[in-house]
This record gives sequence, C-alpha cells and structure tokens, in this order.
Amino acid sequence: MGPATPIRAAAFVGLAVAIASSMLVYYYRAAVATELEPQQSIVVAASDSGSRSVALGIGKSVVVDFPHDIKDVLVANPKVANAIIRTSRRAYIIGMEMGQTNVFFFDASGKQMLGLDIAVTRNLNGIRAAIKQVIPDSDIHVEGIGDGVILSGFVNTPVEAQQAFDIATRLVGTGSADAVTGGKVVNSIIVRGRDQVMLKVTVAEVDRQIIKQLGINLSGSLGYGTAVVNFNNNTANPGIAPGYSPPTFPINGTPSNTVTAAFKNGLTATLQAMDQAGVVRTLAEPTLTAISGESAHFLAGGMFPYPSVQSCSVPPCPPTIQFQNFGVSLTFSPVVLTEGRISLNMLTEVSQLNPQNSVTVSGTTVPGLTVRRADTTVEVPSGGSLAIAGMLEDQTKQDITGFPGLMDVPILGALFKSRDYLNDLTELLIIVTPYVVRSVALKDLSRPDDGFADSSDPSAVLLGRLNRIYGVGGTIDPPDNYRGKYGFILD
Repeated sequence: MGPATPIRAAAFVGLAVAIASSMLVYYYRAAVATELEPQQSIVVAASDSGSRSVALGIGKSVVVDFPHDIKDVLVANPKVANAIIRTSRRAYIIGMEMGQTNVFFFDASGKQMLGLDIAVTRNLNGIRAAIKQVIPDSDIHVEGIGDGVILSGFVNTPVEAQQAFDIATRLVGTGSADAVTGGKVVNSIIVRGRDQVMLKVTVAEVDRQIIKQLGINLSGSLGYGTAVVNFNNNTANPGIAPGYSPPTFPINGTPSNTVTAAFKNGLTATLQAMDQAGVVRTLAEPTLTAISGESAHFLAGGMFPYPSVQSCSVPPCPPTIQFQNFGVSLTFSPVVLTEGRISLNMLTEVSQLNPQNSVTVSGTTVPGLTVRRADTTVEVPSGGSLAIAGMLEDQTKQDITGFPGLMDVPILGALFKSRDYLNDLTELLIIVTPYVVRSVALKDLSRPDDGFADSSDPSAVLLGRLNRIYGVGGTIDPPDNYRGKYGFILD
C-alpha cells in the first residue's frame, strides 16, 4: 500500500474533529441536564395520619381482608399485637398484652395498603355484659385506655350511674386499693333530667327557766369605847354563775327584788327575794331546694364580731375583726335513689350566745356559744318526715352563801344566808320532710304582697287602715255580704 495521499489525510483530520465535537456536545448536554434536573424528595411511605383505630382485648383478634395481594407487613411492637398472614389477601391481628402499637400493610409496588393503630386493653365485654344485665334500659359505653376504663353515656337516675361505676370498679380492680376506690375507672355518665329535692324543715325549741332567790343582808357597826366593829353580810350575790344575766322577763330591770329596813345603832337589813319563771320559744321553718347530688345551706340567725390576732413583721400586731355565725343552720345533700326514695345527708345546728362561756381577747369580751348539732344520713320516701327528737338539756344550779357559823343556827340562821336556785330546761325538736319536685310556672306561685296597696291618707288617718286590697285579675268578685276583717293584715 503506497503512502497516504493528501485527500486521505484531510479526511482523517475531519473525522477526528467531528468525533471531538460530538463528545464536547455530549458532555455539555449532560452538564446542563445535571444542573436543570430537580432534586429527588424524600417520601414517607407509611404513617399514622391515615390509620384506622382498632381496640382489641387481650387474647382477642380481628380479621382484615384486602382487595389486592399483600407483599409486606410491618408490626411496630410484636409484644403488644401480632399480625399473621394465612393467605395473600387476609390478615389476622391478635392482641398479646396491654399497650399500643401500629401495623402497616404494603403491596408489591411498596405502597401502603392499610395502616392500623392498635390499642390493646383489658377485655371489656364482661363489663359491658354485666352492666347491660343489671341496667338493661341504660345507654352506657365502656371504653378502655391502657389499664383504665372510661364509662360514658346516659342513664335515668344517679343510682344507675353509681351501679355502673361499682360494677366496673369491681371487675377492673386487681385486688388492691383500686378495687375499693375505683382509681382505674373514670365515670363520665350523664344523668338525664336530674331530679330536684325540696326540703321542708321545722326547728322548734322551748327554753324554760326558773330562778329563785331568798336571803337577808345585814350591815352595820358595833362600838364599845374606842373599839368599833364594822360588819357587812352581803350574801345575796348571784352565786349561780358569775356574770349570769337572766335572758327572760327581768323584774324591774334587775335580777331580784329588795326590801331594806334601817334600825338603831346603824344596823341595816336588806331582804332580797326573787321568784322568776320564763319561757323562750324559737321556731324556724326553712324550705330549701337542691339538685340531686348537690348541697344547699340555710342560716337564720346572725353574726357576731370577734378579734383575731394575725402575725406581722413588726409587733405588736393589730387584731383583725372576723365574724362567727349563730342561729339555726341547715345543710343538706339529697340523692334521689329511685322514684320516690331519697338518700338524705343532713347537718342541723342550733346555736345561741352564752355570756357564761365568754372570753376576753385583746381587751375585747367575746361571747361564747351554746350549740346543739345533729348530723345524720337517712333514706326516706318523698313526702315522708324524719323527726330528730330527744335533744334535751336540763341544767340545775343551787348555791347557798352566808355568814360562817351563824348561817348554821336553826331558824335564826336564815337571817344570815342566801339561797340561789336556777333550773334551765331546753328541748329541741327537728322535723325534716323531703319532696321530689318539678319546676313550676310563675303563674302558679304567689307572693306575700300579692294584692297589697298602701291606703290613702284619709283612710289611714280617719279609719286607721294601713293597706288596701285589690282583687286578682280574671276572677269574679264575691258578693258584698261579708262583714269583718279580711285581706292582708299588718301587725
């Protein structure tokens, strides 16, 4: 083969240039494509966002059928729940122990077919069956969270709600304190149309007092020469109780009657005698209404101030004034058990001021209280009455004071002594009557001032009338043939 001709050399050079140009274009396009191609994003293949919630009991299972073949299964915590695949389109989920986990199913392309949020709780079917058997007309839902139970729904009476709570507490309890306190059971049951209970109370107290006092006071002086003897036999002091003041019917404003006689030589004799009998009657008839399960409070009396010393940084600390209640107090909490029967927790207290129990605080005398209190829980029918009786207090005091020696002389010793006698008998009776009530319309209620109107000046001045009576609208006036007092009377 001869030497290369110029034509062949030129063709070789052109081929090399074409190949180089093609390579440059290829690398340039690859570089541009690399710069323009977007970055690949991370995709979450499975999550709980679209998962279905499934509640299982321990040892219970659920069967899931799929429209396509299952390729892969993921169980987050196999100790809580386990997934078993028998066929390519059916899965069995079995609860193993209490807890929470999730299960994901994937197809052949790796896409999520189903996500299950599994909550394995204690077996609640027994609790549901027991509640349904005891309370067949109830609408109670039993749900479990962990090792606890939530009761929800509606019942007709608070008794049914308490029965459901007691059943769940006994069946959930593990033999520890939870079985008694119900610490693992949450009661969210709503009672339809909670009943209201009206309580009519009558508090009657009678205080009978008898005070007797008889004595002679001698005072004077005896002198012989330059010697003078002064004596004062003041034995008629109220020795029954220091500071005692009879609260009823004082005679002439003082606790006794006195007669004084003066003799020669400055001798004075004072006869002090008193025979007093008094009766105090206290009556309160409060009426309270409260929702079943709630409490109501009533107080008919007053409040007295007393100083209370408070701590401060720079002594002496100034006292602050606080108030203490006294009078007739009533607190009750009703629970309607069944139709017509009421469980009633009642606290009744009757207190009054008693100067004998007074104390002095920061220079201020604070009176004491005499208190009678009754606290009980009973079950009574609607309209039935409960009487709390036998709250008696019988107090007898007798005191004899006199001149030593002379008071013991027969017959004449009565001139040198004084006898004080006090008998205080208190009897308290409380009658309670609860009623299951319903709300009433305003037109069915009446007020003490219904039909009341002030009288005119001529009627008040000339006839002594303080009010006028108007008829009630919509009623027919009775015939004007009655003569006598009628209408609203003011004392």
